[in-house]
Amino acid sequence: MGISPDPRRHNQTRRDGRAVRSLGDPAQCGHRSGSPPRRPAWRQFLRAQASGILAAGFFHVDTVLLKRLYVLVFIEHGTRRMHLGGVTANPAGQRTTQRARNLSLTLGERFEDVKFLIRDRGSNFTASFDAVFQAAGTRILRTAVQAPRMNAICERLAGTLRRELLDRVLIIGERHLHAVLTGYQAHYNTARPRQGIAQHVPDDEREVSAEPWPTSTRNRSVENGSSAA
Repeated sequence: MGISPDPRRHNQTRRDGRAVRSLGDPAQCGHRSGSPPRRPAWRQFLRAQASGILAAGFFHVDTVLLKRLYVLVFIEHGTRRMHLGGVTANPAGQRTTQRARNLSLTLGERFEDVKFLIRDRGSNFTASFDAVFQAAGTRILRTAVQAPRMNAICERLAGTLRRELLDRVLIIGERHLHAVLTGYQAHYNTARPRQGIAQHVPDDEREVSAEPWPTSTRNRSVENGSSAA
């Protein structure tokens, strides 16, 4: 009379067998010959294509007169070079499109090197805005809904502008904000090392026409009077 095997040990053996096959059998792991390769992760894509990626984004600034202004910024992933798109109280689609045209003139021939544009799904980015980039062969990549980390580099730029500049300055109006941001752009691109590019500055050649920050005696007095303690 034989002894029946322990059902618990038998089930454990079967589970172990399935675990071994799932780890060692290429057919179980998706490595079957002819199967499509896995798509790279979003982070891997950003690293591999950094030299051809441009990101765009809006953020708002409230003035001392309780008026809300909107700032459009662009940033190159490969060099971390910042481009101020513009400042406006009404970020309509037509104005945003004109900012894109202005950027194409600023970049010149380098505009054709932009292979991907990352932006959110806001209504400010219209089809005509995308068409400016698509005419140069750029592919538009829209981030997922409520997924700011997909455009993390541009989000970090907005955070840097707030912490290092806008939280320390009382903004009077649109012209004042544009002057302050233009001056800080010169500092950001020529004198601020970036961790993402091995502590180099975005613009090593220092080909920036903006004035050093602060831009005027009036701005300097406002900034000194509103600096955080």
